[in-house]
Amino acid sequence: MAVNFYLNSRTDKLGDAPIRVSIAIGGVRLLTSVGYSINPSKWDSEKQRVKQGASNARGIIYGVINAHLNNIETQSTDFENRYLLEKFPVTPEIIKQNIRINRCTKQDAPVKEKTLFDHYTEFMKEVGVMNEWREGTYERYAALQNHLRAFSTTLSFEDLNEAGLSNFIIFLRETRNLRNSTISKQLGYLKWFLRWSTEKGYNKTLDFQTFRAKLKMVDNRVVFLTWEELMNVYNFQIPENKKYLDRVRDVFCFCCFTSLRYSDVNNLKRSDIKDGALHITTVKTSDSLTIELNKYSKAILDKYADIPFEDNKALPVISNQRMNDYIKELGKLCGLDQPCTITYYKGNARIEEIYPKYELMGTHTGRRTFICNAIMMGIPPQVVMKWTGHSDYKAMKPYIDIADQAKAIAMNKFNER
Repeated sequence: MAVNFYLNSRTDKLGDAPIRVSIAIGGVRLLTSVGYSINPSKWDSEKQRVKQGASNARGIIYGVINAHLNNIETQSTDFENRYLLEKFPVTPEIIKQNIRINRCTKQDAPVKEKTLFDHYTEFMKEVGVMNEWREGTYERYAALQNHLRAFSTTLSFEDLNEAGLSNFIIFLRETRNLRNSTISKQLGYLKWFLRWSTEKGYNKTLDFQTFRAKLKMVDNRVVFLTWEELMNVYNFQIPENKKYLDRVRDVFCFCCFTSLRYSDVNNLKRSDIKDGALHITTVKTSDSLTIELNKYSKAILDKYADIPFEDNKALPVISNQRMNDYIKELGKLCGLDQPCTITYYKGNARIEEIYPKYELMGTHTGRRTFICNAIMMGIPPQVVMKWTGHSDYKAMKPYIDIADQAKAIAMNKFNER
């Protein structure tokens, strides 16, 4: 199967070009418009999506359009899976009948009663704009919409009573093969939609308010670098054939020394650096933070002080996905290969998987490394929270537990003497 999105070569009077899709299944190709348009300058032809933060001339934001494209891609995959199992004849018209591609834009279209999925689209548009959702949030809610549609294409609010919610959980576990922790998140997203629908007067089935799923879960493992491991990465001599990892290493270590998330280090401007500190407003939570520089973070900034970057950025930050890949490669190169066990549940089945540490490393490992090492150095949690923007101890508890474990291990060294 191949699903490709591209722009029509002609633009409309507002300067937007219709987005078209090419779907190939079983040797048959369907070419059609998806019902949305976008200015060519706001289209990422490599990702085949609208650029983050963009909107078309009619005010429809990127998240809504990209969620629609993601939905088409998912429906195409589901349809092809049915085709491979049942081997029925395929024509362009059959593909179009089985995949909801076109958005109805005609004003004289017949008025029909809105479905749960119509309200869900309205929910994403309204709440997404109100809460300034980022693209990742739109994608998460689009994924839930796909799960709901796969669960039942005729799903109604009345179906989501206690029995229906229980059956949906079983569907996510047995058909979609999701972990309990992921199912719990999906249920949380669904409850937000149902609360909004209830407030709007669309939903009268209130079982979701008291519904509690019995899902066994374990705390997520906090993967971080010890101070010795961090110094190993910081001082590691990267070979000539791996020089592309040098800048990735610097940005990653900068996060380890400042607690910055990827979104914040990517947004860091030279104008944010004043009087020996970073003065930022975080992208995720809009917190205003002042993070003092230490000798390590200052040295990294000094290294790039005379190198100009786009948008006056302070550091050479690449895309999150590429950086995650390179951090794993960097960790492997630095010998961070000790086995780490990841434990999770699917239903009542407890599953343990073992990975080398570098496989579990990513951009967020930098923030976790800062927090864990700061607490283990004896810096009070309330001080650490001033740097990280955490508002309560609940979020800090996993890191405090790690520090307590480290203290217990250190005390045992007395017994070895």
